[in-house]
Amino acid sequence: MIDHPTRDAGFGVYVHWPFCASKCPYCDFNSHVRHQPVDQERFLAAFSQEIAHTAARIPGRTVTSIFFGGGTPSLMKPDTVGAILDAIGGAWSIDPNAEVTLEANPTSVEAERFRGYRHAGVNRVSLGVQALNDPDLRRLGRMHSVDEALAAVKVAASIFERYSFDLIYARPDQTPQAWGEELERAISHAVEHLSLYQLTIEPGTWFERLYQAGKLTVPDEETGRALYDVTQEVCERRGLPAYEISNHARPGAESRHNLVYWRYGEYAGIGPGAHGRLVTGNARLATATEKHPETWLERVEREGHGVIEEEVLTSEAEGDEFLLMGLRLKEGVDPRRYEAFTGKPLNERGLRILREEGLIRIDGTRLSVTEKGFPVLNAVIAELAA
Repeated sequence: MIDHPTRDAGFGVYVHWPFCASKCPYCDFNSHVRHQPVDQERFLAAFSQEIAHTAARIPGRTVTSIFFGGGTPSLMKPDTVGAILDAIGGAWSIDPNAEVTLEANPTSVEAERFRGYRHAGVNRVSLGVQALNDPDLRRLGRMHSVDEALAAVKVAASIFERYSFDLIYARPDQTPQAWGEELERAISHAVEHLSLYQLTIEPGTWFERLYQAGKLTVPDEETGRALYDVTQEVCERRGLPAYEISNHARPGAESRHNLVYWRYGEYAGIGPGAHGRLVTGNARLATATEKHPETWLERVEREGHGVIEEEVLTSEAEGDEFLLMGLRLKEGVDPRRYEAFTGKPLNERGLRILREEGLIRIDGTRLSVTEKGFPVLNAVIAELAA
């Protein structure tokens, strides 16, 4: 038994595949393009080593979810995915109902691999559709068309019981009306889950260069808020309410892996640039691995793991992270867990002010952010933790 307030939130394993066929201009994830074939067998051996090293540190866990993220995990051979799942199953026990998700690009070539992933043990896919508009797909640097994307969604639906896809909104020149229509179309193809992200200009991306050069414009704050409101209204009406700021699902179809993060559970980060939160004794460790794929590979081969940063979080840092993650959820948090992490209650004055302004609600043992509070979430958290 873990003597720590994390123990009931599940245990997830995140596996990062860092390679992409091309780099999207808006993306600041740890993704890399290689013009020579990647040595998947060598990377597989390194993933297996890092899994074994992590399991030696935190033995006896039961894995409730596994997530292959990237990069583009659908560039992996199904046999590679299956072997990584075998390594995880050899390191820890796996819950019979564990959710195993793989992110995929919806090109016709990768859709053909879906049956292989299902056979390997994947039971949920998340498709990076991003737009249902061909000119915008080209502008976003995507390599698929709308027709290809919807064909891949259809294939996914025929093979997997559970699937999701992503869309980006607040794109250049996008109007609330056009977005509403696009969202209606998306929902007609989405059985249970959608991830809907507002475009942000991230440092170091190609979009940032274009934006700073005046060659890219994004909707102003007022239009951005209108697009957000359309998102909430359409999804709510169509039976996919928001359960987290950017994620919408039919009740019961939420991403279980992401809920481990948002409910501030424990998770292992495996692969180049992966982050983890490991609980040892009564301490929570924040871990991060080497980001550069080949450097990570050599480090694992040399030392058995790729971890380059490890920090024991203070009780205050745990409390802050708990609020930052948990208040993204519509269900909110139990303030008693904050007190268990930090040894102190939430700021009473902050609670009173935020309730009076209609930004939070308190219902029994749950504290949650209201629809009015979500657009100013960071300010709400700062007030509570003050």
